[in-house]
Amino acid sequence: MNFNEIPLPVSDPSLLLVDDDRPFLQRMSRALDQRGFRVRIADSIAAGLIDVEGSAPAHAVVDMRLGDGNGLDVVAALQKRRPEARAIVLTGYGNIATAVTAVKLGAIDYLAKPADADDVVAALLRSAGFKVEVPANPMSADRVRWEHIQRVYEMCDRNVSETARRLSMHRRTLQRILAKRAPR
Repeated sequence: MNFNEIPLPVSDPSLLLVDDDRPFLQRMSRALDQRGFRVRIADSIAAGLIDVEGSAPAHAVVDMRLGDGNGLDVVAALQKRRPEARAIVLTGYGNIATAVTAVKLGAIDYLAKPADADDVVAALLRSAGFKVEVPANPMSADRVRWEHIQRVYEMCDRNVSETARRLSMHRRTLQRILAKRAPR
């Protein structure tokens, strides 16, 4: 589906894009602007929170991990200021625990990078009753292990030391695992 020719079916096309990858931020900003959104950008959690406090947008696309914190803080702040806002979370570190947390905080979708502008627009404009298809292949053993570690990490409020203690794992080993992308 190509959204370039379709006018946006929303009354308020304001959108906040939060990501610390400058080339991606500029590219996605241009693409969403061409699709009819009025895009504001922020390259940090702090800048995103200031933007939300100033004038909460109707839509937000937020990266999960930024240099100064967790993108879910921006999603939570947006939901407090504007409960009807539609936010999606983008991440290169996708896992079930953070997806569940994102949805609980008010995100309407959770997309793995690389996501293009059409994926983002489709997620933002998708109706509430939309159901995702069940994947044909089950998760690999490595992916199941990764998901378990991520779930415990979220349960420990992203505290590496506590997570390592609960998993009976060396803290530095856990840090290396958390820094890598999820296995397929």
